[in-house]
Amino acid sequence: MSFTDSTDSGSDRPVSVLWGCELSSARSSCTFRVSEEWRCEQQLVLRTVCLGEAARDEFHVLEVVAEDGESRAPVPLATLKPSVLPSASLAGVELTPPVTFRLRAGSGPVYVSGQHVSIMDLSSDEEEEEEEEEAAEEPPKKPPKGSGAQKGGAAKKRKREKEEELNSLAPEGPPPAKGRGAGRGRKAAPKK
Repeated sequence: MSFTDSTDSGSDRPVSVLWGCELSSARSSCTFRVSEEWRCEQQLVLRTVCLGEAARDEFHVLEVVAEDGESRAPVPLATLKPSVLPSASLAGVELTPPVTFRLRAGSGPVYVSGQHVSIMDLSSDEEEEEEEEEAAEEPPKKPPKGSGAQKGGAAKKRKREKEEELNSLAPEGPPPAKGRGAGRGRKAAPKK
């Protein structure tokens, strides 16, 4: 399943796709890579890490290894235990691929989820956007001086018609008296 979200901002358009992986004793590592042919900025924005329903009551340690240049030291992201902390939010963790997730301790399953964000350069669309912006920047043509008075008269007439319509919908007669039970469908208590 994937979810795509796009937003325009000048010539760059971020596109995000839902991403996730499962780590367990059968598969203790997962590497997030991006194809070399993609010539745009890539980010992996992590959201949550959680244990599966079959996870044993032991510590599960998730670590990440960012493969950027020479530094490849593993960094622990979360330590989970079903009876204490079955899930954790990883909001604010943004990684540049390639990145490897490893289950350092525990048998899992551990689920990691996030968003793969690509900022695509749309230089061909940029020319079209510039033309649209120029058209939007042109000032609107002013109507002739005599037509302004007619518009004001039509607006006042519509306003009067609307007020008359609202008045016709209002109930005839005085508003219900305030006090105990008034307006709730009960009869007023007889006066003694």
